[in-house]
Formats: sequence, C-alpha cells, structure tokens
Amino acid sequence: MEWKLFAHLREVAGGDTVTVDVDGEPTVGAALDALREEYPSLAAEVSEDGELVDHVRLLVDGEDPFAAGEGLATTVDESTELALFPPVSGG
Repeated sequence: MEWKLFAHLREVAGGDTVTVDVDGEPTVGAALDALREEYPSLAAEVSEDGELVDHVRLLVDGEDPFAAGEGLATTVDESTELALFPPVSGG
C-alpha cells in the first residue's frame, strides 16, 4: 500500500510517499498499522495509545473514511490512495 504524506509528516518519514506491506485483510486500519510499524517515528506523530490522533486527517481516495466509509475497517486495495494530513496553520 502506498501512503501520501503531507507537511512535516513527509519529513519524518523521509519522503512524500511511502510504501508498506499489509498483512491479512487489506483495510485502512491494517495499512495504518503497517505504516506505524515500518516508520516508528511517524507513528509518534499520528498515533496515541494505538489510535489515530484527532488532529490528523486520514483520507481514502480523497474522502474521509470515518464519514464516508467504515472508518478503519474500510476495505482498500493496491490502487487505493491513502493520505495523511497533519494540522496546518497559516497566516
């Protein structure tokens, strides 16, 4: 699975896209677990107590899986676009 990362998350992971192998059923949760396992420093930025922190946005094919899908249980495949956005502020 390929993840697109934005803002400081791409710096933490060392690139704006990263690829992870998903074991078992391919869901958003499994892809997120694989991402956290492969990039522990990134895990600290997006997770707390094993859960996605509230201020980080996760998109699946451009949509919020918590509003438009089944949350972390949303099924994905190799063509699914996964993205993580940290909070961004501007002036």
